[in-house]
Amino acid sequence: MGLKWTDTLDIALELDEKHPEVDPQYIRFTDLHQWVCDLEDFDDDPQKSGEKALEAIQMTWIEEKD
Repeated sequence: MGLKWTDTLDIALELDEKHPEVDPQYIRFTDLHQWVCDLEDFDDDPQKSGEKALEAIQMTWIEEKD
């Protein structure tokens, strides 16, 4: 079973593993959207994301970085 937009923690952990040099505080939502869609385990409709989902992923990623 693949990742969905609501799997914010799992997505944030995978993004951190794939992009350890990135400070998620400064990522553009367009880049974040593309990176999530590019994750190997991601299996959701790219059009289902919105600012709310991307913000939740970004905030979780920031928290996990700290």
